[in-house]
This record gives sequence, C-alpha cells and structure tokens, in this order.
Amino acid sequence: MVIIQVVQTKGTLLLNDNRESLAKAAAIIKQGGLVAFPTETVYGLGAAATNAEAVKSIFAAKGRPADNPLIVHLSDRNQLSRVAREIPDEAKFLADKFWPGPLSLVLQRSEYIPAEVSAGLPTVAVRMPDHPVALALIDLAGVPVAAPSANKSGRPSPTSYRHVLEDLTGKVDAVIRSSICKIGIESTVLDLTGPVPLILRPGGLPREDLEKALDRIIGVAVDRINSLQPASPGMKYRHYTPIAPLILITGRETMRRQMLNQLARYYRRKGFVIGLLNISMHHRLKDNVDPEKLAAMLYSYLRRMDVAGVDIIIAEEVSFSGIGLAIMNRLKKAATRVLRV
Repeated sequence: MVIIQVVQTKGTLLLNDNRESLAKAAAIIKQGGLVAFPTETVYGLGAAATNAEAVKSIFAAKGRPADNPLIVHLSDRNQLSRVAREIPDEAKFLADKFWPGPLSLVLQRSEYIPAEVSAGLPTVAVRMPDHPVALALIDLAGVPVAAPSANKSGRPSPTSYRHVLEDLTGKVDAVIRSSICKIGIESTVLDLTGPVPLILRPGGLPREDLEKALDRIIGVAVDRINSLQPASPGMKYRHYTPIAPLILITGRETMRRQMLNQLARYYRRKGFVIGLLNISMHHRLKDNVDPEKLAAMLYSYLRRMDVAGVDIIIAEEVSFSGIGLAIMNRLKKAATRVLRV
C-alpha cells in the first residue's frame, strides 16, 4: 500500500521509505522530478543525472549557483563505466574498498552525463551511498541520480527529512521520510584526474584511511573562494551558515577556552542569547566527545540554534585529525569571523 501525504498543501509529497513509496519516488525521478532522499551522510536532493532539464531544476529549487557542480549517485559499482569516461586503477581499487560509503571520486565525465551536472567541467564526481533507501531508490529509478544536499543553498545541510521540509517544502516533488543520517557530514571528494590524488572536500571518510589504502600521501586542496570555477561542491561559496553569526575560535586549547568564556560573558552582559558550540556539542562546556558523534550532530545543532533564536554562536576548534578535518572545514565555511588565540 502506498502511503502519501501532501505537505502543507504546497505540492510536496511526504513519502514513507517502504518499497511501494520508493517506487512512487523513482517514478517521479524518471519523469524529470525532484526527490529528497536519505543517505548515510546527509539528505540529498535527487534528479535523473542524464536529464539536463531535471538537473537544472535542482539548482533552481535550492537557489544554487550554476557553477557549483553536483555529485552523481550510483546503486551499483558496475554503473561507474556509464558515468566516467576513464576509470584509473586507483579508482577501481577505492570503489571496491570504500563503496558503498562516504567517498566521491572525481573522474573524467562520460558523454552519458550532461555538462549541467558538472557545471561544464570535463570531470564528474561519483559515489555509491551506504544507505538502503538511497540504493533502492536509485535502483528503481534505473538511472544514476545527481544530488547535492537537500537544503536551501548556503544553509546547514539536512540530516533529517524535517530539515528538508523546513527549506524546500513546495519547491520539490517529494521527500522520503526515513532514518536520520548516521554520519552527518558530506562525503569526502577525491580528485583522481591529476598526477597526485587530491582531496577537494574533506568529508565522512578520513584522509588517513585513504592514505593507508593507497599507501601514499594525499593532498588537500585549499578552498578557492574567489575562483571562477570550483572543481567540487563546497569549494567556492560560503556554506552551512546558521541564521546567527558564528565566531570560530582557533588556537591552543587553554587559550581558546578562556576566549570562549570571555566572549560569552561579554555578549550575555549585552543582552544577547548565546549558543556555545564546543567539542561536546552542548550549551555548557564538558569533556570531549567522540569526533564521529560531533560530526553526526553538527548540522542538527546549528539548526536547533536557529529555532531557539540564538543571537550569536561561539564555536571552538577541534582536532584536524580523522573526521575533524571535515568538521573544521564546515565550521570555517559557516563562520562569520575566525579568531586565533
């Protein structure tokens, strides 16, 4: 039985994640529509990657700049040869080792994928998500699915269907109601088109894991905020921004804790409502928690601060090791101001 609910009478369907509802969602994608679906990283906004007009509608729904490329999602490793024109041995090795999972590989784009997906670049980012609903949807659609995060461009990425509805109700055809995204940070984007593997966007798969697998050093690209054409999602524009300004404090732990407390007291005396975003992800400072838990909560916490009406968010640096590299990448992009102490 198909269970469908019209959300706020604006034309967006709220679908369950059973097989019948996923078949309905797949039919929407086949017809050129937009469906928000869960992955292990964040919710994605999907369209048929082979349909240029459908891909354009992703940019329109999100308010996303057309020069910000998308990632193509597969349900089977064998689909890679349809999407990429050249597949180096390292790509095959990494796909076998880490797919399904939070790793996007940048390869030479095939003619099967329209230029709109990659913002006109000759390359394409491809991944296979580690989520049963995402895999089933792509398989039922019978076509690779292009999908950025399912949020209004620039806002914190969505890790639940409720976040999607907050941003995109009435702008997309359907949203699949399913489990919260377990990783909570977007995929790692690894460029394999050059002489040296290069991380274009840190993400859910740590750099250390890739270096161990390939037994070689992997570079990390500097975000090109003023570049004319970014090579990966998240490289050029500010992203993940909450409503309140976010101050990020970096430097030695004892010094940044002192600065955090001083700033919090100062702004509270001024009458501001303060949100403290430290490594424990709580309003009060506690001992460190597992970085993976921090990543999983990050976007949800920023959105909760929006709902709470926080005036200023004060965040502190985390370790750059492991998934901490991705967390710091997101915090720096969300920050209005970065203070080093």
